[in-house]
Amino acid sequence: MSKSQQSIPVITIDGPTGSGKGTVSRLTAERLGWHLLDSGAIYRVFALASLEKHIATDDEHALARLAGKLEIEFVPGPTGDSLVLLGGRDVTDAIRQEKVGSQASRVSQYREVRQALLECQRAFQRFPGLIADGRDMGTVIFPDAELKIFLSATAEERAKRRYQQLISKGIAADYNEILQDLLERDHRDQSRPVAPLKPAKDAELIDNTNISIEQAVQKVIDLAHQRHLVG
Repeated sequence: MSKSQQSIPVITIDGPTGSGKGTVSRLTAERLGWHLLDSGAIYRVFALASLEKHIATDDEHALARLAGKLEIEFVPGPTGDSLVLLGGRDVTDAIRQEKVGSQASRVSQYREVRQALLECQRAFQRFPGLIADGRDMGTVIFPDAELKIFLSATAEERAKRRYQQLISKGIAADYNEILQDLLERDHRDQSRPVAPLKPAKDAELIDNTNISIEQAVQKVIDLAHQRHLVG
């Protein structure tokens, strides 16, 4: 990380699958006028590429080579959301498939893979500031971040939200299957030997099981003001 980057404020927002951290991060970045790093999207793009290349999930070296060659871009979309490009191809919708999310959880456990994607993520730190959304943003990628958030919700609530999200899009879904998949992902993410999912020691904990997304966003912004990260 360059000296100039060290003076750029970073807020990390970590949490398990379905905790709402993506939406909270995006809205917080919009409110503050900061840049956004969706690390989950980066890992999903990588997972999609590994599926398309038919690389075995236990071939760590081949996966790491692929990770080092990825061409990932985030560009503004027509509705305000970011479009995710892989080698210039729009994969925004493709990376949201359930099979891609499960693959991302499996292939992200390897040390070589995470190291290959490390600098890619740190390069997003630009003025006036960065909201970094992920699972190890506060513990590994930006350990010196001025504000670290760990956002959580019960597995049942997260599964319910995901089920409702899919149904609203006209996609067939089974609540019990979604819940089981979430529990399996939680176990893999929390027990992996490299960068396991856990709150940073100095993280602020926000449980949004019973609060709205707007309330969670406001909590983050209030903390940013308390830390004098914004005017």
